[in-house]
Amino acid sequence: MVNLRKQDGPSADEDRDARRPAAVYGVGSEPDARFSLANERTALAWVRTGLGLVAGGVALTSFSTFAEVPVLLEIVAAIACLAGASLAVYALRSWKHHEIALRTGSPLPAPTALPLLVGGVVAMALLLTGYAIASILG
Repeated sequence: MVNLRKQDGPSADEDRDARRPAAVYGVGSEPDARFSLANERTALAWVRTGLGLVAGGVALTSFSTFAEVPVLLEIVAAIACLAGASLAVYALRSWKHHEIALRTGSPLPAPTALPLLVGGVVAMALLLTGYAIASILG
């Protein structure tokens, strides 16, 4: 069997002290790497979702400069960009809280952004649908 650990490198305790943020890696014991990596993948998925919202907001803003569109689309663009930034912050905070829970053996915190994101998407869809219907009828 091949030993993949460095023979002359830092010990596990020295490794743990060197990792950042210390508020996460300085507590509890090392969890199963699969769970820690799954937590990281989930955080990255939230960041991608936030980036998608920001990109959508930028696209709407760019579109509004070329076409005469109502202020409503600019407001939607601003909301999308702010929601994307908020999701990125949520991803980091959520990763941190879940990683600490994994390290200390505590129950995982309940998701808080998912219901808000779903509610926001539904609200925006209804708002834009209402606007489209009003534009067609009036």
